[in-house]
Order: sequence, then structure tokens, then C-alpha cells
Amino acid sequence: MNWLEALILGIIQGLTEFLPVSSTGHLLLGRHLFGLEEAGLFLDTMLHFGTLLAVLTVYRKEIFSMIRRPLDRPALLILAGTVPTAAVGLLFEDAFEELSRTGITVGWEFLATGLILWMADRHLNRGVKTFDEIRFRHAALIGLAQGAAILPALSRSGLTIAAAVFCRLRKQDAAAFSFLLSVPAIAGGVLLQGKKLLEGGAPPLPLSSLLLGTAAAALSGYIAVRWMISLINRGSLKGFAVYVTVLGLIVLALQAAGKF
Repeated sequence: MNWLEALILGIIQGLTEFLPVSSTGHLLLGRHLFGLEEAGLFLDTMLHFGTLLAVLTVYRKEIFSMIRRPLDRPALLILAGTVPTAAVGLLFEDAFEELSRTGITVGWEFLATGLILWMADRHLNRGVKTFDEIRFRHAALIGLAQGAAILPALSRSGLTIAAAVFCRLRKQDAAAFSFLLSVPAIAGGVLLQGKKLLEGGAPPLPLSSLLLGTAAAALSGYIAVRWMISLINRGSLKGFAVYVTVLGLIVLALQAAGKF
């Protein structure tokens, strides 16, 4: 992987992590385009680490508050959402990693993301609950949606925002809960992949390219999360739904033609 490929993949990761279009799905397409299938989930995870830095920067006050007061309701709600995410990830890690490597289901997953976003858009302005007014079972449901989004082209932010909207959260609180819930999920993924690296299970990658890609993901991720917060407050999810649906159809067509 050269520096230009790392830069492009980092920008793709940063821009798509917080937009409801599936960063992992786009990275899979990018790796396929550059012939970097051997980089696999380790590259994805390091680029996700860049976006983790972005969301930590944007929500630093909220995160520090939760660290200082871990027994207050906001922190416990994030914990309630994290548990089902971790359970799904640990139970199905091998299957998900294989699907991410091969990409055989990515077209259908883009289509599923598009359908979920289209349905969520109809409820986007019907929310009445704030972040700390939802019940713990709702937080767990949103966390379960995040766990399902470990599939390559199911958008994490798309599914969690949709689940939050279906639970009647106000759209701005749905976005905040989605982004804060990503922190333990991404951090956990980085730790698991770091363990594999120490055990010699991760493929060798040029350190300079890896650092450049991570930095690009962090910067573009910061821009994207700021933009998404503004966009969801005044916009709609239909544009994203159409985009991922068209992308899914293109991927399916390429797979049918034997070109993917």
C-alpha cells in the first residue's frame, strides 16, 4: 500500500464513518479497487481509529462528563447500548471477518441500508425524547443495531440513527447517541485488532502509509461528523438512501458480471 492509496482510503473512511452510507462497505470497495484485499480488517480498524479521534474531539465534553460520572444515566445508557454490540461482535467475529474479506454480500447490504434509511426518514421529525429520556431497553436495541452493522455494508451510523429515531428520540439526540455509542465500539475493535497484531496475525503494512491514512481519516472524520450533525438537524436521509441503493445495484451488477 503506497501513501496515495492510504490517503484516499483514509479520506473515504473519515467521510463515510459518520455519514449513513457504510464506511466499511466503502473501504471494501476501495481495497478491491487498489488490490489491497490482503490488508483486511486491520487496515479498516486503524482507519477507524482515526475517526475515533475525530468523535472524541467533537464530543470531548460529553465523554469527559461520562468518565467523571460513570453512574449517571447518560453513561449507563451508553453502557446498555455497548453490551449487545460487544456480544454480537464477539459471537460472530469470524463470520463477519470472512464476509468483509470476500464482499459477497456487500451489494445486498447496501440495499438493506438504503431501505432502512428510507423508512427512518419518515419518522425523522416525530421524535420527542431527549438523550437521557429513553429507556435502557431502547439503548440496548440501538446497540443491537450497531452490532448488526458489523456486516460490511450495513451502515453503523445509519442503523443506529434509524433505531434511535424508531425509539422516538429527537433527531439531534439520535445523532448524538449514535456517535457517542461508536466510541466504545471502535475502541474495542482497535484493541482486538491490536491484539492480533501483537500475535503476528495482522498483515505487514508500511508504517508511514498507515499513519498517513489514520491522520486523513481523523481530519476528514472531524469534518464529516460536524457536517452530519448540521445536516440531520435540517435535512433528510432520503438522499443517502438513494445513494446506497444505487451503489448496491451497481455492486450486484458487477458481481453478476464477474468483475467484483
